[in-house]
Amino acid sequence: MEQLLHHLRNLGFTEIESKIMVDLAEHGPAGGYEVAKRLGASRSNVYAAMQRLERQGALERMNGEPVRYRSLKPEELTRMISGRVEASLAYVEKSLPRSSGTAAPFLSMEGDQAVLDALVRELGRAEREIVVDVWREEAALLREPLAEAEARGVKVLWACDGPEQSLSRTLAWPGWRGLEERKRGGRKFSFVVDREWCMLGMRGGEFETGAVITEHPVMAELLLHHFTQEMVLFQLEQDMGDTLESRYGRNFGLIQSEYVTPEGYADPYGEEDERAIDPDALRVALPETGAFEEAATGLEAEAESGVNAEAEQGPSSEHASKGTDS
Repeated sequence: MEQLLHHLRNLGFTEIESKIMVDLAEHGPAGGYEVAKRLGASRSNVYAAMQRLERQGALERMNGEPVRYRSLKPEELTRMISGRVEASLAYVEKSLPRSSGTAAPFLSMEGDQAVLDALVRELGRAEREIVVDVWREEAALLREPLAEAEARGVKVLWACDGPEQSLSRTLAWPGWRGLEERKRGGRKFSFVVDREWCMLGMRGGEFETGAVITEHPVMAELLLHHFTQEMVLFQLEQDMGDTLESRYGRNFGLIQSEYVTPEGYADPYGEEDERAIDPDALRVALPETGAFEEAATGLEAEAESGVNAEAEQGPSSEHASKGTDS
């Protein structure tokens, strides 16, 4: 009963109107006095509500005295409501003013469910291409909408990071209070849909899930350029991993320290330069490649184990997984 009343209210009927409709459907034609008595409601309120329902076409008034009303058949009621709603939606779509501005706004959004819902909606609208840069946990959550997009012909390009790789790759800018500050910040993610719609955000850590949504061309360009750099680095590491590490250090640390780190090369986790101790210690396993759907099962399992251990152990030592679907 409560669920039925809830859905009637969602369709625009008031609490008392919903109860009257259910009562008449259950007990058959009746007058206001009988209905008010069964509902334990004020007769004046019941009379007024029944008259409104009659004007809306949701109740039929029977001939004779005293005045009695009867409910419509369920299929008649739903057909009447459906026609009314569709007509209103068509009018709103046609008549609602459209923005004429040329500058795309930046929309800030907070809350895990709100961010994920907005993202899933947009992934469902994708027509040509989705560019994804996420951590394993978010890749597992979004497996279904990304796989559905791929199945309908949308090209999905993805980069999926594990905790260690994400932090060390961007170590050159660790934040003024060091790496621990960045770990508390959570997992960063970005999406570019059809090279226009962008979402950039953060999930997990000590802060509430938040994201910025925009269609501003500058943001799309920046995110796509970042993804291109990751794609190039990925291919270089595939082809020349040992040579690059020997020449430039772990995760190109020697290059980063030359321009950013004030005191030379620093290990991401505050340890000594391991190259002087064990050259093999800095070798990184080559990332995985493939279509998103092919890799999603493994990512989902790894993400689940990472989430379970996250609170107790902090970031895992598992290496990153990067992929491009060309």
